[in-house]
Amino acid sequence: MREGPDGTDPGTTGPSGDGPDALHGFLRDLTRFMLRYSGEGAEGIDRIVRGLARAYGGRAETVLVADGAVLSVTAGGRTLTSTVSAFPDLPRLDRAVALKTFVERLRDERPDLSEAAAGLRRIEALPATVPRAARLIGIVLFSLGFAPAVQPTWYEIGSTALLATLVATLTVLSERRPRLARVLPLLAATLVSLVTLGLLQPGHVHGGPVLIMLPALFFLVPGDLLSAATAELVGGFLSTGAVRLVYALVLLLQLYVGVLIGVAVTSTPTSALFDGAQDTELSRWVLVGSWAVFTVGLILAFGVPWRIAGWVTALVYLALGVQAAGTALIGEVAGTFVAAMALAVAADLFSRPAGRPPRLVLFLGGFFTLTAGSLGLRALTSLAGGHVLHGFHDLMDFVTVVTTIAVGLLAGAALVPARVEREFPSDRLGTGD
Repeated sequence: MREGPDGTDPGTTGPSGDGPDALHGFLRDLTRFMLRYSGEGAEGIDRIVRGLARAYGGRAETVLVADGAVLSVTAGGRTLTSTVSAFPDLPRLDRAVALKTFVERLRDERPDLSEAAAGLRRIEALPATVPRAARLIGIVLFSLGFAPAVQPTWYEIGSTALLATLVATLTVLSERRPRLARVLPLLAATLVSLVTLGLLQPGHVHGGPVLIMLPALFFLVPGDLLSAATAELVGGFLSTGAVRLVYALVLLLQLYVGVLIGVAVTSTPTSALFDGAQDTELSRWVLVGSWAVFTVGLILAFGVPWRIAGWVTALVYLALGVQAAGTALIGEVAGTFVAAMALAVAADLFSRPAGRPPRLVLFLGGFFTLTAGSLGLRALTSLAGGHVLHGFHDLMDFVTVVTTIAVGLLAGAALVPARVEREFPSDRLGTGD
């Protein structure tokens, strides 16, 4: 057998002797898995695929969009190229947790590619860690925990309990019906709007109907997608960021149209959509404790393993504390920027050691507390109600907050660049090995 300078057969890849076809097939399946389940942005998928290719003696190049990729793998003197497509789906974060442990094992132990492929299939086939009934309860708790941040009143909490139960039931029913899931925001917003305007009929004494609807629809508001899209655009992943931005806006518009359908069916004048938050009825401790309820809901709704609940809770309160302190000292925009930056730094640093939760899982709860997406829905409904100045004010707040969060995340990531080098040597600016 002819050997290369490193003692391996040039026609094989890595210490296991797996061929280029096996490496290409595994990386193709891994790319598809990450596009669908990992929640990683373009930078994260690109880094992991390139890094594992190098670990197995090859080289990989990717061109990514939000729901697909072109993968090119060079190994053993051959280059293989394929396209991958997968619709992003993030109802369960237990797969993302298992994936991080899996990638760490591949990086450190480099098992045979056949064993690696079998391990990836096992992760994809993992049974749900949270029963459907518990996930329904989780979505309700998620909304209830958020409700006092919209309006700190008992009426807000009571109405959210009813409306969130309807949204959670519809969400769980849509899980096994892909076509229904694509229009879930529209259906949920229509149902919530009909019940709010036709049954509850909250007047301005309760803050207006939009503020009553928002907590129940918060689970479906794409604030995370909007900020992720902005971050990818700012970071240079233009195609991925643009596609993700359009998809997030489509989801937001579904919520908006659903609310308007309820307005039309109940013959409610659009002027009733004007909102104004009511005075605080809840104590400060209830407001602080509501985020613990929110975190429990997030864990159940997204299938986060309970063993990392402490990490998720810690970063939720970190984001809240930094944002509150920053807002008091330097204003809302600057405070949100500092909070996003601190959240990015903490999630990155805490996720580094082997066995720790991935950055996405640590980051997601804290990110939701920044509530970027709900401002967009408020802006659209205010404009539809004829409150042009109020609506454009909310719209400008929305654009400002989304951009501030995205840039804050980028700034936080820039403070800890060593993570990428330690995990996988970076070759984005060079030729690699």
